[in-house]
Amino acid sequence: MSTDSPTLPLSEDERRQAQQRSLSHSGPPTEVRGYVPERFLGAGAYGEVWMAIEQNTRRHVAIKFYSHRGGLDWSFLSREVEKLAFLSADRYVVQLLDVGWDAEPPYYIMEFCEHGSLADRLRDGPVPAQEAIALFRDLAVGLVHAHGKGILHCDLKPANVLLDQDMRPRLADFGQSRLSNEQTPALGTLFFMAPEQASLHAAPDARWDVYALGALLYCLLTGEPPYRSAGAAERIATAGPLESQLSEYVRQLSTSPRPTAHRHVPGVDRELADIIDHCLTIDPRRRFANPQAVLGALDARATRLARRPLMWLGAIGPALLLVIVALFFWREATTAVGLSETTLVDRALEGQRFASRLAAENVARQIDRRWYRLEHLAAGPKLARLVSESAGQARDGAPRQQLQKLIEATHENSSDLEANIWFVMGADGTQLARSPLSTKTIDHNFAFRDYFHGQRRDLPPETRGLEPITYPHRSHIFNSRATGEREIAITVPIWNDPADPARRVVGVLGVQVELGDFAELPTETPGERNLVTVLVDLRGDDSRPPMRGQIIEHPFLERYRDQDQLPPRFYLTDGILARIETLRELSNRDGPRDLPQEADLSSLDDYLDPVGGDYAGRWLAAIEPVIIPARPAAFRDADMAVIVQERLEAAIEPAHVLGYDMAMTSLWAFGTALLAMSALWFFVMFVLNQSPRGKLNRRLARWWYGSQAPIIAPGGTVATGTSQEESG
Repeated sequence: MSTDSPTLPLSEDERRQAQQRSLSHSGPPTEVRGYVPERFLGAGAYGEVWMAIEQNTRRHVAIKFYSHRGGLDWSFLSREVEKLAFLSADRYVVQLLDVGWDAEPPYYIMEFCEHGSLADRLRDGPVPAQEAIALFRDLAVGLVHAHGKGILHCDLKPANVLLDQDMRPRLADFGQSRLSNEQTPALGTLFFMAPEQASLHAAPDARWDVYALGALLYCLLTGEPPYRSAGAAERIATAGPLESQLSEYVRQLSTSPRPTAHRHVPGVDRELADIIDHCLTIDPRRRFANPQAVLGALDARATRLARRPLMWLGAIGPALLLVIVALFFWREATTAVGLSETTLVDRALEGQRFASRLAAENVARQIDRRWYRLEHLAAGPKLARLVSESAGQARDGAPRQQLQKLIEATHENSSDLEANIWFVMGADGTQLARSPLSTKTIDHNFAFRDYFHGQRRDLPPETRGLEPITYPHRSHIFNSRATGEREIAITVPIWNDPADPARRVVGVLGVQVELGDFAELPTETPGERNLVTVLVDLRGDDSRPPMRGQIIEHPFLERYRDQDQLPPRFYLTDGILARIETLRELSNRDGPRDLPQEADLSSLDDYLDPVGGDYAGRWLAAIEPVIIPARPAAFRDADMAVIVQERLEAAIEPAHVLGYDMAMTSLWAFGTALLAMSALWFFVMFVLNQSPRGKLNRRLARWWYGSQAPIIAPGGTVATGTSQEESG
């Protein structure tokens, strides 16, 4: 057994001894006719090797002399020469040229490999992965050839592999080789020798060379053979006799962790690392059966690596095409959804403009209807006479009593007007009659009120001497002194008897209406806040200073009125008020209306409800001023506006549903196409992969290829559906 490993650097003493031994050889042990010795190459356990030049051809050769004395087994030379001669036609084996059987000492001549051995190559460090794989494959091919002729090398290591002029490996030193039918044990080199080979009773096995082949590739990649360490080598060397050393060697390999250094070498992929691990498996039954199986695994790996770009292209190409199609579909879908949203917004705004016109017309009709009823009553001579006679009269006077009864009867018969209070004031602002009667207000002077003097704002309560209105009037919003509610008043002047030559106003007739009862506006659906109708007062309120644009009708305000609470005040922004002012000017013009301009001004696609809270967010809104067309131009504008608003999300929800449906359809289509592509890709991968990894893949392969289809299993065997047999 040879214990030296060429991968280990020599110590200073060993290097000095080698130099002295080389210098001491002034010439070969014997003269070989026809060859001129040129240089001493080295010495081994059985002799020494010289480089010589053949005189006839001037070719360099190597001559190995078996010059060591001390009980040399001459059958060793015969066995090595026999194997070399048997493999003389193989380019993966060092070629035998001649044999000197009768010389003293005997020798044989072989071709000279000028680049030395792999051991010499490893002195410069580990071999790059691609170069190591190429060497490994050539050695596997060489062993396949040797095993095919029934020869097992049994001592494969870097020192026994020579490199020719093309840096291709040649198997050398068949001194430990055995025929496949021999039962004689053969010991190899420590850490390159299979554990079951380390026995004086082991029968030669092809798996020995498989283990050595894996150990050699591991050494090429890492610079050290597997399991080798200074401590392990020392324990083996100090174990005692040869059998004890062999047992310690087996124990070291069996108890040490599996080597992993090769997995961290650049260029070593998982498949190559797995091939090395299968070669180095301690249990020979789980090892590759022979070098042919190793070569098959290498070829399968090379095939997969060669196909990998095409497979990735086959996977990425359709996927990329699918993504491009998906992007175009997404773009078109986004455009379609955007167009749908625009169409829905336009239609919603058109519907809101129509609804706002109807609501504004309804509010105008409510005002005009009250004015008409009041004007009809005020035009009668009876009311004018009673008001004139009641001026300065006590409450219990006959004219006052008749006036009170007239107002109460009118109130009772006018329940359709939704008026809380009917009242009559004299020309000086004193309240003469009221229905229902209230001592809080009767005989009080309300000349300061806007509904009396028509100046669009209340004046200080002590104000007197103002002229009453001479035209129908809608007051600003005020707090009722009697009820405390926020109300609005509709008033008309009461003129004296037309027969009187002095035409003058003798009083004011009016009704007070709570804001919640002023106009019959559409209400929102219970539980929903997606469609809202709002009434806005464009006159200044009783704030100091007066503020315009107060919201007087809104679903949010109803909850306060239902609980008899004063609601908070909300106002439109200046920008919205400016838009409404422009709309009012356009609506009051004589002549044809500019409908496109009005539509553009009245439509808002980003309206924000001032109420906020549950009404926050973007709304679509249409604004329409309240215009009373039956009235003269000076009194036509009611100083109000109606806003019909719809939540943007609710308006464009069908587009979102369409987008969601398109997205889900595209996702299903994308997923189905991706699944189909994956299935096809898996199928192609499976069909191309003749050596599947994993039990499930091997079972699928047997099902696909049939029971007799050969499939290379990880253990290096050829598996079929019914049996497993070793490949050779």
